[in-house]
Amino acid sequence: MRAGLRVFDADTHISPCAELLEPYLEPLVRQRIPDLDRYKAPIKIGLAGEVRQEPYRHTYRFAESKGWNSDAIRILGEAAPRAGLQRRFQKFQGTRFPTEGGVDDPHIRVADMDAEGVDVQVMVPAAANAHPDPDIEMAFLRAQHRFLEDFCAPYPHRLKSLIVVSGRAIAESVEEIQRWATSSWAVGVQVYLPLDFPIDHPDMDPIWRATQDAGLCVTHHSHSSGYPGYRDLWSNPFLGRSASHPWEAMRMLAAFLGGGIMERFPDLRLAVLESGFGWLPFWARRIDDQMDYMGYVAEGLQHKPSDCILGGRFFTSIVLHEGADMVAMVNHMLGDHILMFGSDYPHSESRFPESVDKVLGWDNLGQAEMHKLMWDNAVRAFGEP
Repeated sequence: MRAGLRVFDADTHISPCAELLEPYLEPLVRQRIPDLDRYKAPIKIGLAGEVRQEPYRHTYRFAESKGWNSDAIRILGEAAPRAGLQRRFQKFQGTRFPTEGGVDDPHIRVADMDAEGVDVQVMVPAAANAHPDPDIEMAFLRAQHRFLEDFCAPYPHRLKSLIVVSGRAIAESVEEIQRWATSSWAVGVQVYLPLDFPIDHPDMDPIWRATQDAGLCVTHHSHSSGYPGYRDLWSNPFLGRSASHPWEAMRMLAAFLGGGIMERFPDLRLAVLESGFGWLPFWARRIDDQMDYMGYVAEGLQHKPSDCILGGRFFTSIVLHEGADMVAMVNHMLGDHILMFGSDYPHSESRFPESVDKVLGWDNLGQAEMHKLMWDNAVRAFGEP
């Protein structure tokens, strides 16, 4: 709590390292990957840009990264990538790094929450790993959920996370949703899809139905280097980081609404995290018009996309750099029931430990608006903690 306000942080992160995750892996993983240790990559840079020292912890890596995270780097205005130029980690935007161990130890994490004035965090977990065998991918996701169960147990009303599922294993994903839906930490479902598989594909309906039946929130968090943006960013990290988050979220939202998912599942909630928010008024008006002008959307839709955006079941976390005037603009155009506070802890884009104080300093927002931004809207999206 800060200045008498409860604070629900809708966008933070947790990525258990291989050493933490390994005890939760099923025997199936070692049976199918007897050389599992060969896929451990050392973690030399922390989530906020901390330079690690040996002995390193590790992460499992089964595929080469793509796009501007792995391409040769071209500086804008230059004809070609510079020979030998190494990509540096992005600049930490806070005033001090999050406390060492905050992604490993719940007590350290909660101490950081107290320092910043945060009552509840939604922790976006590590992604599906795209292992060629979907059974292995699901085994890793199941292990991560077991890890989250133990990690959140000491603080069931403060530490929340997402059930991660895969579009490559629909039935198994539904089982995971049903298995963890009543756990104190599970407040949403995050879906990862194979490349070129659309989120509005009808095969996904069992996942949406299970999420709705469980009273959970479909949660989208874009990838900083993920598709679709990485395919055409001219080998430039500035373009990659600037474009990939909002474009991926804009594509997802248009497909989700134009595909009629919110109409077929009338109690389903949807939240978009860490993808910007100032584009929402523009995008709502544009896809309304394009639905009429272009068509090619689901047949028989009864509502425009903007109806779904405005209708009380859609939410978006803020990113701090867009600022108070952008919040006021979105609230004015779309209503003050959509935006949620998000810090991006412990990533380098967070303003730790001042994220909450910076937002509370936005004096152009009224008291009711601030209450909704800092607490009420996240509770409507994710439930009373």
